[in-house]
Amino acid sequence: MRASTESLEGNRVKLSIEVEEAEIDKAVERTYRRMAGQVRIPGFRPGKVPRRILEARLGAGTLRLEAIQDALPDLYAEAIRDADVDAIASPEIDITDGKESGPVTFDAVVEVRPTVSIAGYEGLQVTMTRPSVSDEDVEAQLVRMREQGSHLETVDRPAADGDMVTISVSATRDGKALPGMTVDDVEYRIGSDDLVAGLDAAIVGVEKGATATFDTTAPDGEQASLSVSVSEVKERVLPEATDAWAADVSEFETLEELREALRQRLIEVSRINTRAQFQERVVEALVALVADDPPQVLVDEEVRDRLEQLAHRLERQGVSMDQYMRATGTEGGELVAQATEGAADAVKADLALRALASERGISISEDEMDEELARIGEQVGQSAGQVRLQLERSDRLTAIRSEMRKRKALEWLVENVSVVDEQGKPLDRSELGLSDEAQQRSGESEDMGGTTGEGAP
Repeated sequence: MRASTESLEGNRVKLSIEVEEAEIDKAVERTYRRMAGQVRIPGFRPGKVPRRILEARLGAGTLRLEAIQDALPDLYAEAIRDADVDAIASPEIDITDGKESGPVTFDAVVEVRPTVSIAGYEGLQVTMTRPSVSDEDVEAQLVRMREQGSHLETVDRPAADGDMVTISVSATRDGKALPGMTVDDVEYRIGSDDLVAGLDAAIVGVEKGATATFDTTAPDGEQASLSVSVSEVKERVLPEATDAWAADVSEFETLEELREALRQRLIEVSRINTRAQFQERVVEALVALVADDPPQVLVDEEVRDRLEQLAHRLERQGVSMDQYMRATGTEGGELVAQATEGAADAVKADLALRALASERGISISEDEMDEELARIGEQVGQSAGQVRLQLERSDRLTAIRSEMRKRKALEWLVENVSVVDEQGKPLDRSELGLSDEAQQRSGESEDMGGTTGEGAP
């Protein structure tokens, strides 16, 4: 089989493909055997109908045309593989010659993945805020730890934010009771805001035995008048923050040692969040360089992938999509709208990282591919060889290689983008907790044989 390509307008490519007559003859023989087992002709057992009889029954040329149509998908797939065409949509195929005899030629016009311009990527700049941990942040963590060992005590004062109150609620509309919004003697923590809108503001300052009234929106969307009586007020009493308490609830002997440990933990959490935010902003900056809108076919594919990922996550939790939509009050159209939000930028990011990998000459060595397949195999309980065989059969090996190239392209960008604060002043990566991670990635890249090379696939 021979194939040539021609670029067309609208991000399309035309493949002109010629298939030798011997290959078509093999396809005709395969189709004959398949149809011989399906067609019922008196006097012949299924599968035993002679070819000349079958051709006479079907009509001249019918068997050949059927064989050509059967073979076209595989012939087309082989052609785009050999021609290294990155098709992103179904092709328009036109058989131009050979329907009756001889070699078969056909044209396939298909939309391909565009190569986007990322001019200026070497001068990208990202604005970040220095991660910081205040004394108030540390004290808030201490309070949370103390709350775990707290207890409730009844108090003789008006209810305040954070108190646990025992209340009874009744609702009316136009003087008539609303049974669905009536509860008796329930405990409620002021500030949780999880019972009815407006309740917290209404009962703060209310004493034991007193009643407060306020208007709110009922579940049916209409207004209702609520009456709330407070029968008990309890405050949460926290243990005193002392050295003895610190030693009792942690591995540290003093309160100051615990404070310092909490500060270091918060700093590490802040750095982790900063690293994630930094990578997001780096990708956003790269996407901003892409001027053209992405192909709609890729955006639609991204939306489908997101919905499928949601369905898989729900399935692992034992929840169906219908159950999820009922629980969240979400309709199908809203679900698609949520999946569509940001889909175009996600496709732009994919195209931009592919372009960056090509610009930098990033390639994946066979050793790197073997390591990746071994990693995948470890996750699914298979050998690297088994994983490779399955990916080759499903034609997914190229996609894995592309993902690895994009990952390395992002690593290069993260290491080379400039970082400034809100005033535009350069930021040292160590201030963001990025230097150690960059060094670690660099070491991993060296172990894999470098991050750039010629002949990227």
